[in-house]
Amino acid sequence: MTAYPTVRMFIAGAWVETGEAGEMPVVNPATGAVIGHCPKASPAQLDAALKAAEDAFAAWSRTSGAERHAILRRAADLLRQRTPAIASVVTAEMGKPRAQGIGEITGSADVIDFLGEEAKRKGGRLIPARGNLLHVQMVTHEPVGPAVLLTPWNFPINLPAKKIAGALAAGCTAILKPAENTPASAQLLVECFVDAGVPAGVLNLVYGDPGPVSEHLITSSATRKVSFTGSTAVGKHLGALAARHMKRFTPELGGHAPVIVSKHADLERAVAMCAATKFRNAGQVCVSPTRFLVDKTIYDRFLAEFAARAGKLKVGDPGVDESVDMGPLAHARRIAAMEALVADAGGNRGEVVTGGSAIAGNGFFFQPTVIANPAADSRVMTEEPFGPIAAIVPYDTIEDAVRIANSLRYGLAAYAFSADLDEAHYLARALRAGMVGINQLIVSSPETPFGGIGDSGFGSEGGEEGYLAFTDTKLVMLAKAGG
Repeated sequence: MTAYPTVRMFIAGAWVETGEAGEMPVVNPATGAVIGHCPKASPAQLDAALKAAEDAFAAWSRTSGAERHAILRRAADLLRQRTPAIASVVTAEMGKPRAQGIGEITGSADVIDFLGEEAKRKGGRLIPARGNLLHVQMVTHEPVGPAVLLTPWNFPINLPAKKIAGALAAGCTAILKPAENTPASAQLLVECFVDAGVPAGVLNLVYGDPGPVSEHLITSSATRKVSFTGSTAVGKHLGALAARHMKRFTPELGGHAPVIVSKHADLERAVAMCAATKFRNAGQVCVSPTRFLVDKTIYDRFLAEFAARAGKLKVGDPGVDESVDMGPLAHARRIAAMEALVADAGGNRGEVVTGGSAIAGNGFFFQPTVIANPAADSRVMTEEPFGPIAAIVPYDTIEDAVRIANSLRYGLAAYAFSADLDEAHYLARALRAGMVGINQLIVSSPETPFGGIGDSGFGSEGGEEGYLAFTDTKLVMLAKAGG
């Protein structure tokens, strides 16, 4: 693989190797070996990044949309050119199979392109006046100000890219704080923006202990917007902190996506797509299909074929073998979490059909696992697994399936398979989620909004919403002097 880079922060237009608060190890989850060290920003270094973003905002917010687009377009092109090297780092830091890493990186370049184009398109609108036609009523979208971007490790390129591009396209400056176990991936992404010509202070990169760093950045008077992707528990805490200081907040939080498989579904296609998608990124995907609700007339067949496919997946170190289907979990804590979910579903509360155990040896590997008919109140049915565990449950009527699907406070993504057009439209309306896929498991593209409802958050990023999320709406009513 490409040599692991020296991890650096980027503050006020300068690369900084030394963290004044110390450093933390970066571990390859496939081997358990330390591959590098990540600097931890001190409060003074965080303040320097905040001041840089605040100072740079006035000039950057006044640049034309065409200029911002040109810089973002160059960043996207650089990201495409550097994909092979960046993919190696993504695999080393979080265990994503190389092909999946390449797909994430190239897709992120498309997201940057789209949001850069929005900088040229979003000019606001005119509203006809009710009275004097010489009066002008104009709505504009103004950049909200310096934004704090907080991202997790499971998509270490895509999630920062989406937030950075939305903020910069809208005319905001930004401070990115990525996950501490995938720092170099974020650094290589930021290098693309810097090399594309982003001015000093417009984009800053810091690392550190998540709690203290997030609180310091959010409570600063310089910060006007917070964008967070992560767990529901942390999102609620940060949301309360942002609200206390009257900061705009966009959270994209956890999910526990149901998949309804109707008796009218194309069964072969549904089971093939579900089994492949469930174990993508070792199930560490917020929109991962997790609760499979299958009509009782096809349940046994779906379960057998799904389990057979899961059992054939090749699990291993993607840094050594590019042909593996599934790599490791991110860290040892995820192994413990999977074991707890399986134990809770044991006995008369469900049947482990395949998998169910950690894989012995180095690294943090867990078997692709299928649990049949777990109890309705089991942890696997009520808590986001965020790992390679699938729960498969039979249902009697389509209304029962919808009731089960909507029974949780999560509402990020939901899916359904049905070849009956009326039923498909019913499911699209009835499923309670921010994103719904019918006869497909894809709910994200550069042009579409990405976000949930309930305990999965609010607001969207991606699509035109990814630009508007970093703006304030301003109404200007202009009358001729003298009436």
